[in-house]
Amino acid sequence: MRAAVIGAGIAGLASARQLALAGWEVDVLERADGPRADGYMMDFFGLGFDAAERIGVLPRLREVSYRIGAVEYVDARSGRRTASIDYDAFASALGGRLLSLMRPDLELVLLDAIGDAPDGSVRVHYGVPYRASEAAGAGTGLGARLAGADLVVGADGVHSSVREALFGDERQFVRPLGLRAAAYVIDGAPDLHAEFDGRFVLTDTVDRQAGIYGLRDGRVAAFLAYREDAQDAMEPDEDAPTRLRRVFGGLWHPIDRLLDRCPAHPYDDVVAQVVLPAWHRGSTVLAGDGCQAVSLLAGQGASMAIAGAELLADLVGPCRDAASIEEALGEYERRWRPVVEEKQAAGRRAANTFLPPDRFRLLLRRWALRASALPVIDRLVMRSIAGGTGLKGGTGV
Repeated sequence: MRAAVIGAGIAGLASARQLALAGWEVDVLERADGPRADGYMMDFFGLGFDAAERIGVLPRLREVSYRIGAVEYVDARSGRRTASIDYDAFASALGGRLLSLMRPDLELVLLDAIGDAPDGSVRVHYGVPYRASEAAGAGTGLGARLAGADLVVGADGVHSSVREALFGDERQFVRPLGLRAAAYVIDGAPDLHAEFDGRFVLTDTVDRQAGIYGLRDGRVAAFLAYREDAQDAMEPDEDAPTRLRRVFGGLWHPIDRLLDRCPAHPYDDVVAQVVLPAWHRGSTVLAGDGCQAVSLLAGQGASMAIAGAELLADLVGPCRDAASIEEALGEYERRWRPVVEEKQAAGRRAANTFLPPDRFRLLLRRWALRASALPVIDRLVMRSIAGGTGLKGGTGV
C-alpha cells in the first residue's frame, strides 16, 4: 500500500513514520526547501506526550528539550518581575510528563525518526511546488508523485491547500481568534544571550506580549503576540518586520534590540482554529492543523498533531483496500474530533488570560499566578493552565 503525505511538518512526518512502520510505502511532499528553522518554544504534554512514548520517540525528545525553571512576567517599563509560572510545579501537576521544546527541534527529531522505518519505505521530497487545485489526490496535477497513491494525507497546516481543494476557500473554516503571533531566532548577540540564558521572560502587558529566551547554542529567541482585528489578522497589509516594529517598538529595550535584528521572513501567522464539517473525502484525509488546529492558546498543537497521527496510522495501517481505508478514515474522525473540539474550547477560553485585553484582566492574571505559589492553590492553578490533558485515556478514545 502506498501513501502520499503533503506537508513535512509535525503531523506529516509523524503520520509518514507510523504508516511506514505499518508496512506502507510513503512519499512526503513539502513546499519548503528544507526543515523549518523558525518557530517558538512550546510545552509538550498531554496526549502527544503519551503517544511519543508509545511510538518510541520520547527519549529523543528529552535529549533536545530545555530545562525551564520558571516563566517570568516583567513590567515593560521597569523590567521588574511581576509574576511567574513555576515550571517545576507545572510539571509536578502533570506527573512529570512535560517537556519544553523548540518547534524546529521537534520536527528534526521526527525527521530523524523516519529512519526507524524499513529502508526506502519513506521518501521525503522538499521543494515541491503545488497549488490548491493540484492537492486533492492522485491524477489532479502533482502527477507521478501522487499517481497510484492509495491514501493522500493533507498535513499542510492551517492554510492547507489540500483542504482548499477538497472543501473550498479557507475563510469558511479558519476561525481567527483576534491575534497574530510571530517568532524568530537571532545569532551573534552575546550580550542578550548572557542576560537571558536559562530564562524565559514575557512582558506583562495589555493587548501585546513579547517574549525572549536564550537557547543552548548561544542564539536568542523572540516570541511576539498581539491583538488584531480578525480580518487584519488574516490579511495584514504590511510586511512582518515593519508591522512588528510598529506594534512592539518602544515596549521594552531588550525587545527593541531583537526587533533591530528581525529577519525579512520570520514565522508570522494568524492565531486561529480550524473547524470543518468533515475531515476526509474518499481516500484523502486531513491531519494536524489542516483540520484540527487548536491554536497556540490551547498549548497543545504539536502534542495533538503527534497523537492524531498515531491514531490515524493505527486505524489505516492494517487496511489493504479502498473500502477499508474509507471506513478507517471515518473512524479516525469519529474518535478524534471530540478530543479536538475539547481542546479548541479550552483555547478559546484562554484568550483573555493569554493576552489580557485590559488592565483589569491583566491584574487578574497576575493575582492568579501569584496565588499559584500558595499551598493547595498551586496544583489547582497549574491544572487550570494545563487544561484537560486526557492523560488517563491515550488516543483510543
